[in-house]
Amino acid sequence: MTQALVVLVSLLAFSNVLYAFSPTLIRDMAKVLMDNYCSPEKLAGMEEAIDAASSNTEILAIEDPTVLATVLTDGVKSTLRDPRVKVTYEPDYVPEVLPAIPDIPPEQLAAVVKDTVNVEVLEDNIAYLKIQHIIGEEVAQKIGSLLLEHVWSKVLPTSAMILDLRYAVTGEMSGIPYIVSYYTDAEPLIHIDSIYDRPSDSTSELWSMPTLLGTRYGTSKPLIILTSKNTIGVAEDVAYSLKNLKRATIVGEKTAGGSVKIDKIKVGDTDFYVSVPVAKSTNPITGKSWEVKGVTPDVRVDAEDAMDAAIAIIKLRAEIPMTVKAAASLVATNYAFESIGVDVAEKLEALLNSSEYSMVSSKKQLKEKLSADLAKLSGDNCLKITDNSPTMLPMDASPEMLIELIKVSFQTDVFENNIGYLRFDMFGEFNQIVVVAQIIVEQVWNKVVDTDALIIDLRNNAGGSINPIAGFCSYFFDADREIVLDKLYDRPSGTMKDLVTLQELTGRRYGSKKILLILTSGATAGAAEEFVYIMKNLGRAMIVGEPTSGSCQPPNPFQVGDSDIFLAIPTTHSDTAQGLAWEGTGIAPHIPVPADTALDTAKGILNKHFSGQK
Repeated sequence: MTQALVVLVSLLAFSNVLYAFSPTLIRDMAKVLMDNYCSPEKLAGMEEAIDAASSNTEILAIEDPTVLATVLTDGVKSTLRDPRVKVTYEPDYVPEVLPAIPDIPPEQLAAVVKDTVNVEVLEDNIAYLKIQHIIGEEVAQKIGSLLLEHVWSKVLPTSAMILDLRYAVTGEMSGIPYIVSYYTDAEPLIHIDSIYDRPSDSTSELWSMPTLLGTRYGTSKPLIILTSKNTIGVAEDVAYSLKNLKRATIVGEKTAGGSVKIDKIKVGDTDFYVSVPVAKSTNPITGKSWEVKGVTPDVRVDAEDAMDAAIAIIKLRAEIPMTVKAAASLVATNYAFESIGVDVAEKLEALLNSSEYSMVSSKKQLKEKLSADLAKLSGDNCLKITDNSPTMLPMDASPEMLIELIKVSFQTDVFENNIGYLRFDMFGEFNQIVVVAQIIVEQVWNKVVDTDALIIDLRNNAGGSINPIAGFCSYFFDADREIVLDKLYDRPSGTMKDLVTLQELTGRRYGSKKILLILTSGATAGAAEEFVYIMKNLGRAMIVGEPTSGSCQPPNPFQVGDSDIFLAIPTTHSDTAQGLAWEGTGIAPHIPVPADTALDTAKGILNKHFSGQK
């Protein structure tokens, strides 16, 4: 503020010199600002600056009044840091005086309505309402019958509306609650805005109106407001109010950042005028104002593209109820735990009915919200939107390609005391099962099968397919008898399936006698948890590390209705007859240690064991 005042001081110090203009010009201009500027806190120190003015022989010696007005404008803007303030020289300016409404013939009033408001009903029963000037409440009441006839009667029956304020550059403050009220309910009344008027030093609250001419558009039908960088003043207030009431979605460009009211005030007896914002808006919801900064759109596009974007949003929203209901039905029918699935479906539909999805503006936003809601309602992060693109090798993958893939997917080692180490971070799904199995045996398994103990590192195993689980488990049991590894309940079919060891395997078994340790962490998930659960539950392995993530059995993709959205739904869970399933809770290790020390702990256990045998 101090540096800015220096600029003003340089404009004020002219009182004892003969100039092209009266030396009182600067003082009179400053008085206009002191008495009328909407943010008096920014004026702190201005009076001191005027008192401290000293002689200056340059500014008022400027002979061109237009140039002087520009210089004065720059000085005031620098002082107040407000681009809305402007000084002009207008010797021919005549304040506009609007004729009284009763003096205008009805046919002229109808022409005015048609010129300032453009109304159409587009395809899919979408109303389009273009407003260039926002009339005040008094005018609206007097021409109400014309508005109903030429505008409102056409848009009221529509199923959605586009309110185009891209070209709205003028308006009356009293029109703010009038317009906003048509898009809200009669009760309860809503505090829309608070307007501070500097000249009267008073604040007035704008509230929604309990009674209106004609019928309200209501709160349930989509409302899209189009904006541009030229949208200014009262139109900005309307857009900002409806945006923060979550009644409208703003599409287009950031608005101009004007003022709710600007007065052009004559400077003394001169032909200079100061355009100054005399009122300030404060939104009761945000506690902030759109003035100077402008209204930021919810969906930012160029003004010329806003119409197409708005229509796309409306069409999307028309599909959302069916999409959400279809998702709820899929969860209720297929989710692994029936009672949870039914409860989630009911709550999801309740969210839909409570307008939770009414402000969704893109397919991406819909997917994100649906995923977040499903996870929150179920407590299961596996229940979510998926891209329906399973990761599988191409059918024609060459043996060389498969070998290279296997080499980078598995890590093996043999430590002291003939302790084997095997790490892989995903249970894969392969089309060429026989070929892949043989390559894994040759490239991986044969390196550790003859060790005296084996550490399987699943600390970074995120899951994958459950199909290899039975076969992998079978390598750690003997072939003389079939063992039931787990019982899996399949919700869609309502059946229980036994997961059993396989009699025929590719390569040699590790058998049931040699020591097996499995390393886990909070990242161990899905199919990896099923393997850990089985081996721990059957007493075949010691688990070392951290509790697993408590994820789910590998989910299945389901198309949501006829949309291109797919849901990943866990449809199976381990038999709960033997206790709590690991899904949602995780598996506790026998020896809990931090994940980064689990390998050393496991090696220490085994080395101690083998040292004791010597």
